[in-house]
Amino acid sequence: MLTPEELRQIRRLHVQAGRRVDSLLQGEYRSAFKGSGMEFDEVRPYVPGDEVRRIDWNVTARTGEPFLKTFKEERELTLLLVMDISGSVRFGAGGKDGRTDKRLQLARAAGGLAFSALRSGDRVGLLTFTNKVEQYLPPRKSRGHGWQVIQAAFAVGNTGGTDLAAALGFARRVLKRRGVIVILSDFVAPSFDQELASLSRRHTTHAILVHDPLENALPDVGMLAVMDAESGSVRTLRAAGQGILGPVDARVADLRRAGVRASSLSTDEDAFLRLQRHFMARGRG
Repeated sequence: MLTPEELRQIRRLHVQAGRRVDSLLQGEYRSAFKGSGMEFDEVRPYVPGDEVRRIDWNVTARTGEPFLKTFKEERELTLLLVMDISGSVRFGAGGKDGRTDKRLQLARAAGGLAFSALRSGDRVGLLTFTNKVEQYLPPRKSRGHGWQVIQAAFAVGNTGGTDLAAALGFARRVLKRRGVIVILSDFVAPSFDQELASLSRRHTTHAILVHDPLENALPDVGMLAVMDAESGSVRTLRAAGQGILGPVDARVADLRRAGVRASSLSTDEDAFLRLQRHFMARGRG
């Protein structure tokens, strides 16, 4: 069951979506994902200048003349949101509204994308994970299912460690046809490079790395005891302006080297506006 605060968040998202998803996300969502799903249409005679990799060698061998496979864009896309709900995302300085942590920012991003998929008549699914797959809602396109995805994105659930590699392997196994995958996480996890690269070779893969200003530069307050949100271990460090994790730009660059279209999302940013910029940058690329 959702808590009263989670229900309020969904209502706020509904209002925001009605006012802003169409203007900020809808066009960028469709243009960014356009053509990511293709299906066979017919064969036609080869014309000099055509892409030789699309030659249908079986038909060419039968007729003695080169023929080319043609494809048409699938009218429906399949969007799978892979969302981190581990202990490390339950962290944040409060953002601009004083209550935003990484977990809430991820829920907003997932909710906005789910709304965009519904408005476009696409299938949308959700996979949440900690150190295991917590929940999997297979991609469907009904309105009721879309709301189920949004509610699950905002639900608190359990916390634990992070096994992103296992979640990506699960996504690759269950998503049989080529689709679009958006990974929403802080990417604080053991090695997952191999699984990420494998997934991006088959599917159009986006990564939204959520972070908080406190992770980038702790205030200069001297010695500070900090607790690992996932393991519970405590250690003491000197807080002198240094970051807990590596530079955000370097972490995003690591994701891009795996063939993923990656952007960062801070807890003090507008999640919808950041998503729009992500897809606009992809379109220019």
